[in-house]
Amino acid sequence: MSSPTETSSFLATRRGKLTLVLLCTAAFLDFVDSSIVNLALPAIQREMHLSVSTLQWITTGYLLTYGGLMLLGGRLADLLGRRRILMTGTAIIGISSAVAGLAHGSELLIGARFTQGVGAALMLPAALSILTTSFHKGSDRSTALGVWAAIGGLGAASGLLLGGLITQGPGWRWVFYVNVPVCVLILVALPALIPSDRRNAPRGGFDLLGTALATGGLMLLVYGTVRAPEQGWGSAETIGELAVAAALLIGFVVNEHRIANPLVPLSIFRIRGLAAADVTQALVAAGMMSLFFFITLYTQTVLGYGEIKAGCAYLPFSGTIIVVSALTSKIVPRTGTRPVIVVGALVTGVGILLLSRIPTDGAYLRDLLPGLMITAAGSAAVFVANTTAANARVPADKAGLAAALLTTAQQIGVALGVAVLTAIAISHTDTQLAQGHLPLDATTAGFRRALLVAGILAALGAVTALRTVDSRGEEAEPLAHSRADKVTV
Repeated sequence: MSSPTETSSFLATRRGKLTLVLLCTAAFLDFVDSSIVNLALPAIQREMHLSVSTLQWITTGYLLTYGGLMLLGGRLADLLGRRRILMTGTAIIGISSAVAGLAHGSELLIGARFTQGVGAALMLPAALSILTTSFHKGSDRSTALGVWAAIGGLGAASGLLLGGLITQGPGWRWVFYVNVPVCVLILVALPALIPSDRRNAPRGGFDLLGTALATGGLMLLVYGTVRAPEQGWGSAETIGELAVAAALLIGFVVNEHRIANPLVPLSIFRIRGLAAADVTQALVAAGMMSLFFFITLYTQTVLGYGEIKAGCAYLPFSGTIIVVSALTSKIVPRTGTRPVIVVGALVTGVGILLLSRIPTDGAYLRDLLPGLMITAAGSAAVFVANTTAANARVPADKAGLAAALLTTAQQIGVALGVAVLTAIAISHTDTQLAQGHLPLDATTAGFRRALLVAGILAALGAVTALRTVDSRGEEAEPLAHSRADKVTV
């Protein structure tokens, strides 16, 4: 079978199409797992008789290992081979999903969710780096990255619908069981489609201290922000957790400056526009994913939707993501990425701001559908164009790390965004209750205030987008020949 270098368009070949489908299937699995469990939580709580504090670990455990180990996963893919790491992550997700489905106690279920996050942290950056190095020519690259970004938004929205359908159908355990055949399919197809790229670790040894500092700092940052609304942002626990997280991350940066073979070569940030793309991704993702959180709560607790109806509310969102992502991948080669990211972030902000006007007696067609579709259009444009910009000047041997940085930025942005906005919603709801408003009115007012801030966050992505690379999906940088690689750190 022909390789990417043997044809002018790898994507035009049968192998190229199958490779793209396989990699996007892996991505879809990861993105769905981030949200599919949410609508199953009430059923899990009833069957296992869990407290709210125990229940939240089913989602928090996944976020902790997923966000905390992403940098390690990306770097391991660059050093040890992307196919090897992708297969390892896929196997971990498949096994841990089967264990979660079989679990009859909270300890085993929560442990399986932690392990799922480990698999996802290995799987996602490896898959994205294989994509950016396989589809390295201009048109192929734009199309492949466009499909990838569409899968991200589609997976997050579809997870809510699938979670509701599965929970009310065969039962919550199948939320986990469905992963197993998909993982088996990926593991069977990978060796046939993706060539081996086995590598050797650097001669100076692996950066164990950097790994410990980065992983500990990121996990504690996610943990502290997720727990802050419950513990209180001013509590000694929250302040202590965030302070230790900051100290670990500062120590990580110092360590990376001092050693010869760092986990994250800081020279990667000399690649123009990479840091701006990461911040933009964090801001827009924080706004969009917070929308899912609050609108899902609104439709069920205020409007009285069931699980399936609440999930179906996002069908137009998913459809818009698909259409706009396809259009954006065609537009970027003509306009460049920067204008698309700027306009997309502003449109995303406008859509969320429309949703911040939801009333207690809201109607789907009038109060939800317009804002959902506008938000979907804007965020699809951002994620397609920004993913292209973030990878535009990255050399092939840093592709895994760049993918991990972008995904880590997104996960940290979402964790911080949801935590801060939840605190805002709770505070405003309490104020409304103290003023004598009815509980549903006060709850809706809290959601409105949180969505208002979420819209502002997404719109701020337009400002940071001005510093991103204005790429038209040019061919990827050759292996180890970018200026950033020549900087000694």
